[in-house]
Amino acid sequence: MSLPTIAVLISGSGSNLQALIDATQSGALQAKIAVVCSNRKAAYGLERAAKAGIPTRTFSLKKFKDENKTRVDFDIYMAKTIQEEYKPDLVVLAGFMHIVSPEFLSFFPNNNIMNLHPALPGQFDGAHAIERAYEAYKEGKIQHTGVMVHKVIADVDRGQVILQRDIPIKETDTLDDLEARIHSVEHEIIVEGAQNFLDELTKK
Repeated sequence: MSLPTIAVLISGSGSNLQALIDATQSGALQAKIAVVCSNRKAAYGLERAAKAGIPTRTFSLKKFKDENKTRVDFDIYMAKTIQEEYKPDLVVLAGFMHIVSPEFLSFFPNNNIMNLHPALPGQFDGAHAIERAYEAYKEGKIQHTGVMVHKVIADVDRGQVILQRDIPIKETDTLDDLEARIHSVEHEIIVEGAQNFLDELTKK
């Protein structure tokens, strides 16, 4: 039986992508990464993918804007390309710094897109979540933060939670300490979350 396929969307260094690559190679994640897509051509994650023999695609929003096309046109092109050329069983947003639109989501009627977010449900949605959690801790508003993987809907970071994990914040922590602790948990939870979601999707 062929393995289910994953498309991974990234914008940066791709350390969470590397966790997924390692897990598919070790068998911890029963899947094949069919393509890695980036909205930034300089993203180091594209090199990680190439080293692992995984096809890569780059989608440039600037190119679309230069042609007087809209962000929605860009989303439609990106979603259509991924769906028609690769037909992934699961799409993973792994540090993808582009908010996907309802038009993008409409190309995935199985609701098979998941996102990794470095905060707990309902806390610190959107960008700079780790910095905002660190500031909130310093102000005495929270005692811990966390990481979640969730299904993607049009509301940013509000989709159904697949997995979440609490992460302590220590009095002696610098922001770098907290980021390192969060990233190490992200590398575990993105793999577990992808496997859980694939198990659920393939039962349908």
